Amino acid sequence: MTAKKRKFQETLLWILMIILCAALVWMLWVYIPERLTRYMFFAVLAGIFSLLAVWRTGIRRQMRGFSDDLCEILDSLIDGDPGRWPQSYEDSLMAKVQGRLLKFYDIADEARRESSRDKQTIQVLVSDISHQVKTPMANIRMFTGILKEHDLPEEKRRQFLETMEGQIGKLDFLMQSLIKMSRLETGTFVLKPEEARLSDTIARALSLVWNRAEKKGISVDTECDSQITVRHDSRWTAEAIGNILDNAVKYTPAGGSIHVQVRPWQIYTRIDITDTGMGIDPEHYNDIFQRFYRANEAAGEEGVGLGLYLAQEIIRQEMGYITVKSAKGKGSTFSVFLLS
Repeated sequence: MTAKKRKFQETLLWILMIILCAALVWMLWVYIPERLTRYMFFAVLAGIFSLLAVWRTGIRRQMRGFSDDLCEILDSLIDGDPGRWPQSYEDSLMAKVQGRLLKFYDIADEARRESSRDKQTIQVLVSDISHQVKTPMANIRMFTGILKEHDLPEEKRRQFLETMEGQIGKLDFLMQSLIKMSRLETGTFVLKPEEARLSDTIARALSLVWNRAEKKGISVDTECDSQITVRHDSRWTAEAIGNILDNAVKYTPAGGSIHVQVRPWQIYTRIDITDTGMGIDPEHYNDIFQRFYRANEAAGEEGVGLGLYLAQEIIRQEMGYITVKSAKGKGSTFSVFLLS
């Protein structure tokens, strides 16, 4: 309702009240002959009008004070300084409105912070992607130019083509990781858990890293009863365990070892993946599961810092969790807990 319309309605109401009162005075004057009685009625009527006027003035003053206080609160929230107007816990209309406004401000402020964090994450994502893409793209471009402009021996051409294939594989791995991350965060993929042998899932995960482990001379052994079954999505669980194993192979020096042990508990089934790699500082236990996090010691290794993040999100979707225990320079143990 506009201010002009409100003013018009208020004026109309007062006119109607004056007409009604005038009619009442006329009726009293005509039908009440005693002069004293008339004066008494007039006095009562004047008193009622006086009280109405005082009441209206008080209400207007209260409304003016309420609007002034409300404007001050809004100004403090607009300036980003809610503490300038400390919250009142009185049982009053102003306190209720103030509480709702402060709650709305907290929600809006948290949304703004989350938006800022998302922007920073996107900036880091773009930076990481451009950094990861730059090297293989430059290599592919360079080798393509050499193959086009030079007449090379067949053996040399084959080596260049194999190198280009490896660079293309890196790009494909990056794109696939980003797609998986996107699907996990937007909830566009659905797990299909079913009762299945855990040994088959672990074998599937090991197949993803076996060749790399052999090339580095890393021994991999497992300890898993073939009769242990868990309700899980074998494909995605193998993906999660495979990412942990991939990190273990990546950060374990040549000649090291990786041990996988499965132990059924009352509520969970525990899968321990132990390596003899570089280890992790305890203060970074939570950081390693963040998107695109890479420790300074891992800067020389390939990767974008998505493996453990994807692993944790997959296991969470299955109502499980992952823990880590490590000692710097002595290796790490990642424990995956799946509901039995």
